[in-house]
Amino acid sequence: MTDELLTRREGAAAYLTLNRPKAIHALTLDMCLAMTAALKEWQDEGEVKAVILDHSEGRGFCSGGDINLLRQSALNDEGKAGRAFFFDEYRLNHQIFTYAKPVVAFMDGITMGGGVGISQPARYRVATENTRLAMPETGIGLFPDVGGGWYLSRLDGRVGQFLALTGARLDGAECLWAGLATHYVPSEAIPEAKRRIAAGHEIGGVLSSLAETPPEPKIAAHASAIRKHFASDTLEEVLASLEADDGEWAAKELATLRVKSPQACKVSLRQLAESAKLSDFADNMAMEYRIASRVLTLPDFAEGVRAVIVDKDNAPKWNPATPEGVTDQKLDAIFAPLPANEEWKPL
Repeated sequence: MTDELLTRREGAAAYLTLNRPKAIHALTLDMCLAMTAALKEWQDEGEVKAVILDHSEGRGFCSGGDINLLRQSALNDEGKAGRAFFFDEYRLNHQIFTYAKPVVAFMDGITMGGGVGISQPARYRVATENTRLAMPETGIGLFPDVGGGWYLSRLDGRVGQFLALTGARLDGAECLWAGLATHYVPSEAIPEAKRRIAAGHEIGGVLSSLAETPPEPKIAAHASAIRKHFASDTLEEVLASLEADDGEWAAKELATLRVKSPQACKVSLRQLAESAKLSDFADNMAMEYRIASRVLTLPDFAEGVRAVIVDKDNAPKWNPATPEGVTDQKLDAIFAPLPANEEWKPL
């Protein structure tokens, strides 16, 4: 086990508590492995009726994965350590998705990237007034992995494509509106929710009894524009649609897309289109592992992390620099099957 993950039993509940407050609880490989081990242990323990996934102190639930490890791997070991991280992280995502006992994820605060990956497969996903959920990977040359293709492709009205491309942040009310949260509960009521779950009360009833009507979701005002402008699975057509709209919202989203990695955006659109056709979450994760294995060592990832996280100049030099430079042949190579002995498999 690791100090970065706290596990405990309390009545009918078992707890997985993320504990890297200085990193907003970003996931390390050790944390992923510790969660997998704990879930394995609890699956056959009759006293454990539910698993609560939360975080210790700090302003976020989970800010993502271990970006520094991934970048160093891309630069120094041809992606070997990064692929190993993805392999086990994706196994954890699938383990939660298929877990027989209900998992309750309290998304109280920042929930991004890897944090989305461990909360969205939970049966109950609780948003609060503090929730800020996003998949911002196109800004660093990646794509919405950790199951993002599965969840985003299944949202109504092309909201998933909008979130995948722009990295837009949703608050708790917007998460509930979009279907990324099952309940909206004020943060002050979370301790009581956990107490009742640990006492053995029915989880859905507990969360519903403590839920509040959220504020009006701001994104709802743009639902028709999202449906219109993000209707295509072709990046050039999305950009053209936004360019043809002289409204303020379209101009803002167009400016946002112009600074994202063209490769990452095209990968994301194909990923969601392919994910929507799949009927098995494991197949989705195998596809995302293929993509991640390739994208990790392509130039845009190390450059995106440099620009956004390391140097913070926010001036990445993407390669290819334009959507037209990201050819179908490049995408085909990113999505191609791996050798049989390198393919991802669930636990």
